[in-house]
Amino acid sequence: MEPLTDFFVALWELTAAMAPYILFGLLFAGILHELVPGDFVRKHLGRDTVASVAKATLFGIPLPVCSCGVIPLAAALKKEGASRGAVLSFLISTPITGIDSILATFGMFGWLFTLYRVASAVVIAFAAGVLANIFGEREENLPKAPFTLSPPNPRSPTPNLAPTSCRCESACESEAKKRFSPAAALKYGFGTLMGDIAKPLFWGLLLGAAITAAIPENVGETLAGHTWLGYLLVIAVAVPMYVCATASLPVAASLVLSGVSLGAAFVFLTAGPATNTVTMGVVKKMLGTRSLLVYLTAIVGGSLLFGFAVDSLFEALQIDPRSVVHIEKEAGITAALSSLILWGLMAFFWLRPLFGSRKIPPRHSR
Repeated sequence: MEPLTDFFVALWELTAAMAPYILFGLLFAGILHELVPGDFVRKHLGRDTVASVAKATLFGIPLPVCSCGVIPLAAALKKEGASRGAVLSFLISTPITGIDSILATFGMFGWLFTLYRVASAVVIAFAAGVLANIFGEREENLPKAPFTLSPPNPRSPTPNLAPTSCRCESACESEAKKRFSPAAALKYGFGTLMGDIAKPLFWGLLLGAAITAAIPENVGETLAGHTWLGYLLVIAVAVPMYVCATASLPVAASLVLSGVSLGAAFVFLTAGPATNTVTMGVVKKMLGTRSLLVYLTAIVGGSLLFGFAVDSLFEALQIDPRSVVHIEKEAGITAALSSLILWGLMAFFWLRPLFGSRKIPPRHSR
């Protein structure tokens, strides 16, 4: 009975940690969809080029969005025509950093480690995006639903077309600069995008809770004094488990203080926020199996490489990481409410096909 209790406790804690960021991501994605015209995304991120990958990588660095909050944003970019490389690089660079995480890293680990963390995130995300454009599935081989552009509106004179279909510049500007609608933003974020990720999110939460419940509490003592073993064990724990970029900092700091190498803590800070079971399921559904392999290879290989390098760097500079580590804990009161809202949305999209399949017969006019 105790393992079952641990599972549900882990499931609730996992949901509470993710829900505020997912809801924020849905809201932000809806606003972004209303403010940014589709031709802007297709113009800058739609081609399978190095430039589009670089733009997506740099665009994601300052956004304070976690690895699950970034899912609706990436889905929005994919719907608007962004290339798979740009979407993948955005999926990696955004959750590793973020302005809140950057400042928290500076306060906890110092400026040198902070700059190293940001630079490594840029390199890993950029490399993954370029490799995805080269080795990923072609667009015609990807599933057409649910991650596709919305069907054309027959009432619109130029539905879902590039600006080249406009007869003059004024017509293009009027098409791009549409009036912002809060209701449309909420409908797109919490309706269209949430419907896309509801099922992968549900199964990812269950799997992530099962893995979290199985992690031993004395993991720090086990990893102490075994550098490469620490790398591999941290990878095995961090890749499938959800952990926020900011919330992962106290965990990494406690690992360092317990004797784990700074490189292993860096691996946790990179691989943990960059991916989890939820994101992996969405990447496979949205970008294909080959892109998922590129995604995992870049994160695992890059985090191990930079983890080993940071150990060598700090050893060469004769810096003791334990002397600059400061742990600060904080808790959010709105996490429980966000969790209830998130589970309500998932339940709605799970049950909606049952009610949607019933067609209401038309009324006969007298």
